[in-house]
Amino acid sequence: MARFGINGRKLAGIALLAASGLAQAQSAGDPDATAQGDVAVTIYNNNQALVQDVRQLAIAQGASRIEFPDVSSQIRPETLSFYAADTTIAEQNFDFDLLTPTKMMEKAIGQTVTLLRTNPATGVETRERAKVLSTAGGVVVQIGDRIEVLRDDGLPVRVIFDRVPPNLRARPTLSVNVQSSRAGTRPASIRYLTPGLGWSADYVALYDEAKGTIDMQGWVTLTNNTGTTFHRADTLLVAGSPNGGGRRGNNGMVRAGTQNSGREQLGDFYLYPISGRTTIANAQTKQVSFLDVQAVPAKKVYRREVYWMNNDSQPVPVSSEIAFSTARDQGLGDALPAGTVRFYQRDRKGSPQFIGENGIGHTPMGSELSLRTGDAFDIFVQGEVEKREEITAADWEKSVRYRVIRDGEVVEQVEVERPKTFYRTTMRYKLTNAKATPVEVDLVQSGLGRYWWGYDYRIVSEDVKGEQLNFDRRKWVVSVPAEGERAIRVTYETRY
Repeated sequence: MARFGINGRKLAGIALLAASGLAQAQSAGDPDATAQGDVAVTIYNNNQALVQDVRQLAIAQGASRIEFPDVSSQIRPETLSFYAADTTIAEQNFDFDLLTPTKMMEKAIGQTVTLLRTNPATGVETRERAKVLSTAGGVVVQIGDRIEVLRDDGLPVRVIFDRVPPNLRARPTLSVNVQSSRAGTRPASIRYLTPGLGWSADYVALYDEAKGTIDMQGWVTLTNNTGTTFHRADTLLVAGSPNGGGRRGNNGMVRAGTQNSGREQLGDFYLYPISGRTTIANAQTKQVSFLDVQAVPAKKVYRREVYWMNNDSQPVPVSSEIAFSTARDQGLGDALPAGTVRFYQRDRKGSPQFIGENGIGHTPMGSELSLRTGDAFDIFVQGEVEKREEITAADWEKSVRYRVIRDGEVVEQVEVERPKTFYRTTMRYKLTNAKATPVEVDLVQSGLGRYWWGYDYRIVSEDVKGEQLNFDRRKWVVSVPAEGERAIRVTYETRY
């Protein structure tokens, strides 16, 4: 029973029926009823899609009007193109007033309808003719000499209309006025852009820690909020957002790939066709598989980044990450569209359990990813400034850098720098491990690039040989024994 809202509430007792045109409304509810023809849909990541629909239509000679029901209710009319042989378009209209109880009442203002009331005690029905006066904040009608407001009092009331207003449609309808040089049935195609139709990628990864592998499935999630079902559509997905759309970060990317996946591209965007034709129902979320690979090499990575001269008041858990590659020789071998990767791991009973998720941006093939899944329960790092002191200019010069200048021949030149103050700082990093097995932690010190006052920072000693990631960050791989702890120290000399 259709319901009409009054004053923000549902008028539960009022059903709205039309004496004519009811069959049209009923057929609109048939999920298999459509006027669409050969439909092709190209869906982008920015909630936008290109719809192409070719229908066989009988077109009269001369001027005529052609209707295209079952187009998107969010169609962008300015993007429409129409083509039929020996036919030119003169005008186009989009009727977006859909057949709803609210619209029926609004269109009936000033007209007469029939109110059918049922006595809940006796079941007796009574009919009265009423003129609709207003629908602003409620339905006001005139019955004879009295004025009534249809109230939400729980009494069964039906409003029966004599007809469906001509400008109300059961389905979104596009109409075009055309001129044709001949009569006959021929293909007529429309092409338009519409929001409300989007897609995203989701990945399910089963991690096997003992084997050091992941099995990964990729799913395309289609979402249709256009108000229209697209029947048996040839569906093509574009990984990218032409002319706008938000850029998605890729914080988990360690190194961008340099391998070509061989997928078809449209400009700078990758294409992901959906195998076979599929029906994309309105108000539906549909998932289609596009990736299924097994035994991709992967490893667990523990990581903690400490900022320069940071004193942790308490131990901080390391992040738990899973690292893998999308390279051809690593078994995955594909370009990955942006989406969410959800990781699972089997428990002792063999049941997969969820262990975390992270998002990725559009990722070229051959990339190295390390995706954070959460914080480790057993592994902590506490960074602190163990010692900080001023040093003399003579001490500063002891660790001065030698610079090689190439000017025809190799020359070594010592540059003595004399800033006003110098500092020697010893950072102490304490790592603890409550696991029954030893672990390795990627410890990163950031904040080393301090602009003009820190370009010449120096590391004069370190307990573990580090790797300079860039001028701002240095990494050490620290082994921590099982059920044990370890402390390492790094000494810096800086101007700051």
